[in-house]
Amino acid sequence: MTTTSPAPSAAPPVLSARRRWTVLVVCALSMFLVGLDTTIVNVGLPEIGRGLGVGTRALEWVVDAYTVVLAALLIASGALADRFGRRRVFQAGLGVFGVASLACAVAPSLGFLVVARAVQGVGASMLSPVALAIVVNAMPDPRERARAIGVWAAVFGLSMAAGPVAGGGLIAAFGWRSVFWVNGPVVVAALVLVAVFVPESRGERARRLDLPGQALLTAALGLSVGVLIEGPRIGWASPLALAGYALIVVTAAGFVRVELRQSEPLMELGLFRRPPFAMAALGAVAVFVALNVTLLLTTFHLQHARGWTPLAAGTAALPLALGATVCAPWSGALVGRAGPRRPLVLAGGFLTAGGLCVVGLGRDTSVLPILLAYLLIGIGFGFANAPITNTAVGGLPPSRAGVAGAITSTARQVGSAVGIAIAGGLVTGVGPAGLAGASRPGWLLVTACGLFLFAVARASRPTSRA
Repeated sequence: MTTTSPAPSAAPPVLSARRRWTVLVVCALSMFLVGLDTTIVNVGLPEIGRGLGVGTRALEWVVDAYTVVLAALLIASGALADRFGRRRVFQAGLGVFGVASLACAVAPSLGFLVVARAVQGVGASMLSPVALAIVVNAMPDPRERARAIGVWAAVFGLSMAAGPVAGGGLIAAFGWRSVFWVNGPVVVAALVLVAVFVPESRGERARRLDLPGQALLTAALGLSVGVLIEGPRIGWASPLALAGYALIVVTAAGFVRVELRQSEPLMELGLFRRPPFAMAALGAVAVFVALNVTLLLTTFHLQHARGWTPLAAGTAALPLALGATVCAPWSGALVGRAGPRRPLVLAGGFLTAGGLCVVGLGRDTSVLPILLAYLLIGIGFGFANAPITNTAVGGLPPSRAGVAGAITSTARQVGSAVGIAIAGGLVTGVGPAGLAGASRPGWLLVTACGLFLFAVARASRPTSRA
């Protein structure tokens, strides 16, 4: 069987409205898993550490092994899907993700768990950009596509926000391994639904794989996050850290050099010359840095400094999930009706206010500022995802949807990995009495991320009403 069929260049099949929105639901279900597994582990880190007999510093790799691999492979997965078929790659990703989840659930040691999480990231990389490309391909009308992207982004954002709540409940009832077991039945259901409802689609033309670019991108991301995680232990000015900085510069410069010389680069760097696209990508990084710094710092503050159980700490995150749940669909509707600028301004305002609520947090401070911060940050997060996704993807032709979605998703996961690494670095080796003070730079960072979204809003373009 060959791959030279005219299908890639043919117009996408016209689906009924019911079928189009069914495709969206199926893709959103699968994407819920990717987002959930980015944050569901956060609330369980103390329990995982106790269960496997490891300390705080090593636990950061349980989260970032997943996010770094996911970020590094997203763009290549999008290109593979455009070349070999989006549904085919999507199904393969679900299979890898499901098997890796089961491996995480039975992990006998930290090393095994970290490796399994990395493999889980491989599977997830085949879901995130491909799901968005499938949705874009199924929605030819620009306004309907904008609403669909809003729903897709809302579900993904909700899954990130719901992770701590779901994780706390599962750990309380069944132990920390249950946060991985739960993926099994969802993956099986998604595989069946994809086979029945999702049509196959490809990009207009096949693209070559950029293996040198992929290797350099993976190295640059891995080294950057690795230095952030290990810096507090090895010393920021130690010879090993200095060597790490040098390698980051070399690999990043090498990546840019290779991409500029490739006829079909892994990442189309020319896209970043467009201010709306570049700012949307940076905005995605900022939003996910803010979310993950918030989740990790509050998890350790509530469980270590205040002695809360995982269930109580997860339940405290309900305002965040509520804010994201209510505001994400609203944001999608605003984007479809009036463009991305207004929801981005709202997102920036609420994220900034949320960070400021807990800058002065102490060990004996009332829990109310934390709950208020959760609510405000959840609202900001809910408003942010749809306009960022729409701004990034909406400026590109649908034929490049796989790679375009992958760049934005990469930015999100880079933000997640960096946020976890920074937050973990702030609290590593800090006793319960000092956690609140050590967390203060993290809350200032959350505030700064919120302020940056105002610049993203200014760079965004209003939707044409033609």
